Amino acid sequence: MRHLTAVLVLAFAAACQSTPSVSEPIALFNGHDLSGWHADVPEADGKTDVPPSFAVRDGVLVSLGNPPGHLITDASFADYKLVVEYRWPGEPGNCGILVHSSTPRRLYGMFPQSIECQMHVGNAGDFWCIGEDIVVVDMETRRGPKEKWGVDGDKARRIKNLTDGSEKPIGEWNQMVIECRGRQITVWVNGELVNQGSQCTADRGQIAIQAEGAVAEFRKVELTPLPN
Repeated sequence: MRHLTAVLVLAFAAACQSTPSVSEPIALFNGHDLSGWHADVPEADGKTDVPPSFAVRDGVLVSLGNPPGHLITDASFADYKLVVEYRWPGEPGNCGILVHSSTPRRLYGMFPQSIECQMHVGNAGDFWCIGEDIVVVDMETRRGPKEKWGVDGDKARRIKNLTDGSEKPIGEWNQMVIECRGRQITVWVNGELVNQGSQCTADRGQIAIQAEGAVAEFRKVELTPLPN
């Protein structure tokens, strides 16, 4: 009987160790200020009179679009689910969420090395390769001729998403979910799978929000670590 009890105790302990823990979501945007983030805006270098590209208004993080630049997390992350809720309050345009961000101003003296998950109206969920690369199914159909692929300059850096019509009407809130697990990145927009890639050349880094010409609002930027 004593032996059986010991076996059961050991089995229970092993089961507890093998059960993945449930991680709590982390609010990267606290609804009050830009704590935990820093802006990289080339036009502001050495100047004090350049207006900010990012602000917090009525509990919402606002990418003002200009001057162009990026709002970047101070911390780096790996293996996570990122939930972003955003909308275009006025004239829609271009913005994006960059994952696995590292070297600042890697491209055109502006864009940090990363994989961009595109928010440009009508193209939400496209991948853009910025000094990093990723592989998707039907690569030539979605990226163009192989000889033109690349991660710099005028190379074919855009990988088109899988769907049309996943975005909400202008002014309504959209939800983009980005799951980074190892070297795989999966993106959903409003619950619809819009892109998935593997063999990414990075598996961790900072997260960045663009200011790229149009005003975009964010009411949630929430990260949940994924269990190993």
